[in-house]
Amino acid sequence: MDRRLNDTAGRLLLAVAVLLHRTVAGGPARERWQLRRNAALRAANQRGVPVAELAARLGLSEGWVRQVLNGRKPAEPPVIEEAA
Repeated sequence: MDRRLNDTAGRLLLAVAVLLHRTVAGGPARERWQLRRNAALRAANQRGVPVAELAARLGLSEGWVRQVLNGRKPAEPPVIEEAA
């Protein structure tokens, strides 16, 4: 029962991390949202969500997610803007 609860909590935290990742804005607000997103990523991983799934759901590389989980601050992936 406890494992199932942890698994559910981990998946919910992953959903929060994905939501935060996709809705961050610019400037200081962006930094705060990214800190919250990274904390949600760490919490989801601690509850058993594998790195591969974290990376796939966020659309990031596994190496980037591992850097976040280890407490390092990776460079954000480049934003691709459409040509006008």
